[in-house]
Amino acid sequence: LHARYVLNLLHETRKHLKQLPNISHVSTCYSEEVTVCGDLHGQLDDLFLIFYKNGLPSPSKSYVFNGDFVDRGKQSLEILIVLFTFLLIYPKEVHLNRGNHEDHMVNLRYGFCAGLIAVSKGVHGKKILKMIQNVF
Repeated sequence: LHARYVLNLLHETRKHLKQLPNISHVSTCYSEEVTVCGDLHGQLDDLFLIFYKNGLPSPSKSYVFNGDFVDRGKQSLEILIVLFTFLLIYPKEVHLNRGNHEDHMVNLRYGFCAGLIAVSKGVHGKKILKMIQNVF
């Protein structure tokens, strides 16, 4: 995606998240299923496998993602794009919990910042990184 679209997605995600309380309550009844995921760490293939086995998020398929979306893997930005897009499309069915890897200092240490700057090139990468940190 062009940086303009990524920044727009991040802006809309931030706007949505600011409206939410610090603690989310997710409840289901016996007839509903919720998929709980954690520690994707930039492994886009793992996310695709989860969606393949459990189905895509939808009004009938809820997901809770328990943080650690980025760092270590090579496709952290892609993970964020997919998760943030589903969050905006299905805000009642997709829940994102912040993990310790959604922290700037951890991102510096484990490679997300450097990887994003290298992939995004120059000014756009810095703008995107700043906005992601703002969303986190």
